[in-house]
Amino acid sequence: MVDSSTPPEQTWNPYNLHACDALPHRQDSLISDAQSTVESRTDFYDRSLTSRRYALVGVACSSIISCLCIIVGIVTLAHHGVSGVTVTDMVFIEHTNAMIQITQFDLRQREILALVLNLIVTLCTESIGFVHGISLRSALASESRLHFNTNLRLLTAARGWYNPNGALLNGIMALLLVVSYTSSSVVLCYNLDFMSDHLDITESIAIAGLPLLSLGVALLLQVVITLSGMRAVKILTWSSSPFDLTAALIHHTQLAPVTFQCMRCVSDRDVEGGPTKPSETQPSAWHAHPSIRKVIVSLWGIVVVYAGWAPLIMYICDRYPSIRMSTNPPLPTWSFFPNKNPSSIAYFIPGPNMQGWILVFVNLAVVQAPLTLGLHCSELITNTIRDEKRWRCATRREGLRVATNPLKSIFTHPVCLVLFLAKPFLHWMFGFSFLVYSLAADETVEKFVVCMYTAQIWNFCIALFLISCFFTLFSLRRPRGPQPATYGHIQTLANLVDEWSPVMWWGHKQDQIPYCHAGTSGHPLPDVKMDCVYAGSVVEFPASVSLRLS
Repeated sequence: MVDSSTPPEQTWNPYNLHACDALPHRQDSLISDAQSTVESRTDFYDRSLTSRRYALVGVACSSIISCLCIIVGIVTLAHHGVSGVTVTDMVFIEHTNAMIQITQFDLRQREILALVLNLIVTLCTESIGFVHGISLRSALASESRLHFNTNLRLLTAARGWYNPNGALLNGIMALLLVVSYTSSSVVLCYNLDFMSDHLDITESIAIAGLPLLSLGVALLLQVVITLSGMRAVKILTWSSSPFDLTAALIHHTQLAPVTFQCMRCVSDRDVEGGPTKPSETQPSAWHAHPSIRKVIVSLWGIVVVYAGWAPLIMYICDRYPSIRMSTNPPLPTWSFFPNKNPSSIAYFIPGPNMQGWILVFVNLAVVQAPLTLGLHCSELITNTIRDEKRWRCATRREGLRVATNPLKSIFTHPVCLVLFLAKPFLHWMFGFSFLVYSLAADETVEKFVVCMYTAQIWNFCIALFLISCFFTLFSLRRPRGPQPATYGHIQTLANLVDEWSPVMWWGHKQDQIPYCHAGTSGHPLPDVKMDCVYAGSVVEFPASVSLRLS
């Protein structure tokens, strides 16, 4: 905590750094004074060490899970070879004349386990992704290339080809993310054992060794790359809050507020600013953040591609009846879980060997990769909207609390929660549409059957369509009120926040001639005057600012 008796001349005013550019000798003196003041106020912003602990625990758990997958996978391969499986205790014994019922019943058990596995993979990749995103953000800030609090993590890179946060390893991270979900889709398979009388069959759910090993290696490599990126940069703050990040950059003189911008929103960053009247509505995320437009367009492109998948399967069914699934009597054409309806197809992949596994992975990864990367890019939308919602709390009665809990931010913001649940759920529904059966007998895979179910493809497309509509509507929504929109834009926040405190309010601060001033304060402020022109003024950080350290 800073002593409230600190004299005003000892407080650091970042506006003065910008206001005295015309006086070089005075500027050097001010910068020197600012740096000495910064050094004495080491608790100026929240380093969010609590978030750091949460993040490292998540990465540690991911490492443990990846190592367990690798160990089980190696043991299975050592005992049964490349085609080996480990049989679970989920065993069903039925008569052979009831095979259709067995298949449907066991399929539901398998898909429930697949949903749990997808959820575990999502938790691991999200934990790893949080640390990777923080380190990438710090790397971009050190290069003066950080503009928004949230960036496309796998499509944005720091300089340097071999940089742990550079383009090469970011591309590898994207590939490993696809491999993680692809491997989880084929880990579970069926093991069939015929009884001695050949009238009964034991059908059990088994775990394929090679996909499990692939999943473990993919997760472990992501952990290694993430930790390398973390060690390669100085992380100023672990907080996901754009306010802590902005304060940290100002504190380390990597960012300076621009004067006369107290009523300018993020969409004005590319135009010459100056005095202006408050606006009743603010720009949408679609107009304020250029990358969000690309993500939305990409999402709808993915919807169109997958929507064209179902008619293609129906055409193939009509053109090549030999690969069409059929039963007697015919099953209903629609169901949530896959069935052998006549508009579905199946084909075999030859060889239960390494070549066969490679073909399975390639078939699945090519079709699943757009979904995986599309959902990853959607994080930009959810996090940007989350940042703006938090900023707009500054005009509410309770004010804006700068401190944030990374777990609370996921479960209390509907947009973030929807995406967090959509990732495992959509991958799970995709597994219904494009199902790879690894059929094993006596703990050895004998053949691969790839099935494409038309009804489930339509189900999946409808779910993806609804998710895309949800994100599009939120991206096009225009916030109401005169408070300038920021959407996590660092420079805009630095221009608008002129007084830092753990709880902040934004509003009218001073009546001046010819321009008024709006800004933030540690106590509630009156509403801005809609008929007045605002430009801002030089306002120092109060000595009574409460400094925080997690």
